[in-house]
Amino acid sequence: MPPAAGVRPLGLNGHRDGLLMVPPVTAPAMPQGLPLLVWLHGAGGDARGVLSLIEPQARAAGIALLVPESRGPTWDVIAGGYGPDVLFLDAALRQSFLEMPVDPARLAIGGFSDGASYALSLGLANGDLFRWILAFSPGFAAPSDMLGQPGIYVSHGTMDDVLPIERCSRRLVPRLRRAGYTVRYEEFMGGHLVPEVAAAEALGLLRED
Repeated sequence: MPPAAGVRPLGLNGHRDGLLMVPPVTAPAMPQGLPLLVWLHGAGGDARGVLSLIEPQARAAGIALLVPESRGPTWDVIAGGYGPDVLFLDAALRQSFLEMPVDPARLAIGGFSDGASYALSLGLANGDLFRWILAFSPGFAAPSDMLGQPGIYVSHGTMDDVLPIERCSRRLVPRLRRAGYTVRYEEFMGGHLVPEVAAAEALGLLRED
């Protein structure tokens, strides 16, 4: 039986928890399990707010979303070093794999703003786990190590006044390419946001063979 579609709390923590979104699917459409994107919010954000940026596109593409919340106002590495958020994310992943069938070959991590920076940092360090990293308006990448060869998608607005493109993605993307990563990079006319077209394009990568 496929899991029940919809959005529900993770139920791991009463104060800062997260959400799990299961798209409407049928059993024949998911013989290997569902594609899953770990989707991370920006500074001061929460699961409900960041879910709205990509949920319609994920539902349409048949991709499940695991949307954890940081333990503090933003993610631990941005606040000083890896620690409680990594532990919480590990627990959230374990629970997600128990609650629904997940295709391990279609597991990705992504985020917006500070969440994009954290997704790049964790994804590059865990490239044997995550096939794709989807980064919308990232500021930086600070992996503890670099493992595997995940594909990377980066989207950034040319008029972003929160994380300006010149000192963020236009510096970051060339460094990633020099390090040997395949990066699909999209610039758009706009500010600090996730365009619907970019969200659909990035999620489409999880459906590719």
